[in-house]
Amino acid sequence: MSARYPGYDVLAKRYSPSWNEKTRRVIDERLAVRREPRFLTEPEWRTLEALCSRVVSQRPAHPPVPLAAFVDAKLFADARDGYRDARLPPLREAWRRGLAALDAEARQRANVDFHALDAAEQDALLRAAQDGTLAHAAWGDLSPKLFFSKRVLPDIVSAYYGHPTAWNEIGFGGPASPRGYVRMDFDRRDPWEAAEAKPDHEAEAAKINARVG
Repeated sequence: MSARYPGYDVLAKRYSPSWNEKTRRVIDERLAVRREPRFLTEPEWRTLEALCSRVVSQRPAHPPVPLAAFVDAKLFADARDGYRDARLPPLREAWRRGLAALDAEARQRANVDFHALDAAEQDALLRAAQDGTLAHAAWGDLSPKLFFSKRVLPDIVSAYYGHPTAWNEIGFGGPASPRGYVRMDFDRRDPWEAAEAKPDHEAEAAKINARVG
């Protein structure tokens, strides 16, 4: 459910003409992602979980998207993007070094690992990473600014918006295969797309979204 798209559940499209068997398999794999680390160590996993929670603030009313699990799965498969900034090391090395450096920065500031900092301290550390002002020796030649902008944000945010929970939140119908979309003009929607709730018309949108499939 979503306040913006009340009554909408993208998974109701499962057996509609909107999705085919390949789409169903892909989405099932995302829903079944393992919730424990397979590549990262337990300390690295705890730091990653804390990092994910600061990058994407998830609403408590909805089942959380297991962001750390998706990043770990990407690392386990070594599923690289096919491109990278030449100033960054490869995927696995960048994440391992970046997580270790965040922990080192946290220990220098508060004598605890990153996950044990409170939310405000975590945010302050991440803002410093974003600004490129962190300088612990643990970073080595890895730029904290590049790690944050080219690795942390893309990997975590793309994991969130690749999940059905996020699709419900933004009214996305999932992959457009095989049905596709027809009404491509501004402020137009196909009958199988979610209806956005206008002020004082939430009940009307909910009735439409209950029929979407």
